Amino acid sequence: MSKADDAKSLIQQTLDKALVAQQPLAQKHVERLRRVHPDDTPHDLIRRLDRYYLAGVTASGGASGAAGIVPGAGIPTALADVMLFTEASVLYTLSLAEVHGIHPEDFERRKLLVLTVLLGDAAVSALEKTIGRTGPYWARRIVKAIPMAAINRANKVLGPRFITKFGTKQGVLVLSKQVPLGIGAALGAGGNHVFGRLTIKSARAIFGQPPSSWDGDAPEGSAP
Repeated sequence: MSKADDAKSLIQQTLDKALVAQQPLAQKHVERLRRVHPDDTPHDLIRRLDRYYLAGVTASGGASGAAGIVPGAGIPTALADVMLFTEASVLYTLSLAEVHGIHPEDFERRKLLVLTVLLGDAAVSALEKTIGRTGPYWARRIVKAIPMAAINRANKVLGPRFITKFGTKQGVLVLSKQVPLGIGAALGAGGNHVFGRLTIKSARAIFGQPPSSWDGDAPEGSAP
């Protein structure tokens, strides 16, 4: 097996393990934040999740870029950065689902939700061919309304796209991280910051507006 195949296998394993391990952690994460910040509305808490997620992935990118100066460390460190980014993105997406009152208990539905957020527009265009019309704010439909056979078909399409496209996006930074310390750290942090913002934007489009209160009241003008 080539190094590229090894890397893809590790990213796939990281995604699958995170989809299992992060589900209960996301629930506890949201519960803890609600205890610590009792006055937060769902909208406030989502903004808080955005900040934590963006700060975390930016910091990990900077650390990876800084490590690129160590001889022989650049490639493994960059791969570790991809894995950390994947785990953080899974926790972020599942935490958003908790705030929205969406609880994807089934592994495959949870996987489709996360892949759709991480791949953004590329996922939506692929899913329209696999599942049919998606439309805006369709996270709840992924979890409740789409037949399981269609979920499985969609994951077979999006899974390889995630490994290839997401890995390639992050891989663009691999060589740029193997430059003098300060420059490498800046490129690594900046790249992850951009990817993090894209993930947040994609999540907004898929989840839509949060409930207006913790009782689950829908905000005015939101899609059902």
